[in-house]
Amino acid sequence: MDAIEMLLTRRSGVSKAMTQPGPGPDALERILMAGIQVPDHRRLSPWRIQIVDEEGQPVLAQLLGRAYSAQYPDASSEAVEAEARRACRSPLLLVVSSRLQDDGRTPPIEQLMSCGAMCQNLLNAAHASGFVAQWLTGWPAYDLTVKSAFGVGVDDHIVGWIHIGSARGELAPRQRASVSDVVSDWNGWPSVRRHVGQRLI
Repeated sequence: MDAIEMLLTRRSGVSKAMTQPGPGPDALERILMAGIQVPDHRRLSPWRIQIVDEEGQPVLAQLLGRAYSAQYPDASSEAVEAEARRACRSPLLLVVSSRLQDDGRTPPIEQLMSCGAMCQNLLNAAHASGFVAQWLTGWPAYDLTVKSAFGVGVDDHIVGWIHIGSARGELAPRQRASVSDVVSDWNGWPSVRRHVGQRLI
């Protein structure tokens, strides 16, 4: 697939609608390698990926159920079960988290943006490999118990739950902003242009 065509045709597949197969070891290795090909100021590698496969998903489901019950003690058993099933929606789940480095020079926001770029690379690589993927967060990404279970410190973040699998059918087109909605030319604010004009003319 042409690289630009791949980017233009990528869309998220709903994790609840994913089915087998997920990526095998070779495909997953390439997806992960693509994930780390992101801008990384000063080569800090401020991100981590943890793989939750079909063996780990039931364990994560139990964790999510307990964490949700702790947050919402009045929740019904049906609600708790539904939240626990978040872990088992797709053949493969990648948990992307930040590992921010305090080097005294690289702002945390730049490191977090690198984490976001990694998530997008994973989505693109999954699509290029013939799979569908969805980037989610939701309450589990911010729950301290869940973060602790993944070794994510209080000052770090679970940036994304990346679900990967196969689509049950063709994905419906999604309405996007047009280029004209979000892109414009910039040639200086009027006050800046006046100031520059006074100095240069």
